[in-house]
Amino acid sequence: MTRGYRGWARRLLAGLGGLLAGAHAPAEPPRPLVLLVETSGLMPHARIEDDRVVEGLQLDLGQALGRRLGREIVALPVPRKRLAEALQRGEGDLLCDYQSDWLPGDFAWSRPFLPDQALLVSAASAPAPAMLTALSGQPVGTVRGYVYPEMTQLLGGSFVRDDAPDAVTNLRKLERGRTQHALTGRRVLSYQQRIGEFKLALHPPLVVSEVLAQCALSPSSPVKLDVLNAAIRGLVADGELNRLLNKYR
Repeated sequence: MTRGYRGWARRLLAGLGGLLAGAHAPAEPPRPLVLLVETSGLMPHARIEDDRVVEGLQLDLGQALGRRLGREIVALPVPRKRLAEALQRGEGDLLCDYQSDWLPGDFAWSRPFLPDQALLVSAASAPAPAMLTALSGQPVGTVRGYVYPEMTQLLGGSFVRDDAPDAVTNLRKLERGRTQHALTGRRVLSYQQRIGEFKLALHPPLVVSEVLAQCALSPSSPVKLDVLNAAIRGLVADGELNRLLNKYR
């Protein structure tokens, strides 16, 4: 009886030791979050080399949010036409610097927080439009695949698009005189002017719309919307978002 009791006690202690050892084992780190970045994005939004996102506001923003979420960020370049599909299928967890009306799908959208302005810029050599409706029937530089709801609403069928493959090419066309007017974002324009890549004299731009972009979560993302919004609130409240934006102004 004594021998049986001792055997049972040894087994109990061994089991308890295993439980205690397991309790002190380091926890597995949470898996990285995959940040989707549009392949046609250009600086200041993103610079992509050899299928890798190497710099830009979207990468900086994703990494800043990752630190607050306690997760590593892996940036995955994806063509714009596949962004919605990739996010829906769980190929990526997070997409930032978009708005819900730009990307249809069953996604959880963060609070709006990332500021930009949609601008109409006109070469100083052309007559300055007093208002947006003055562009009726005139070619306006645009980016292929982008929607411009304010211009469409104002001008209807008189909104004449002159598409370029990306925002920087759009500005180059304006600089070379291929168009006299172009639609662009304040961030892109300011960055291209700051680095000396766009030097054309312009009339004061007309503001088409104020933009507050968002982040979208995949339905299979391990991060919940309230947790993401808390990270964004912290990013805004302590000034880190402004520091990131100032880096590219």
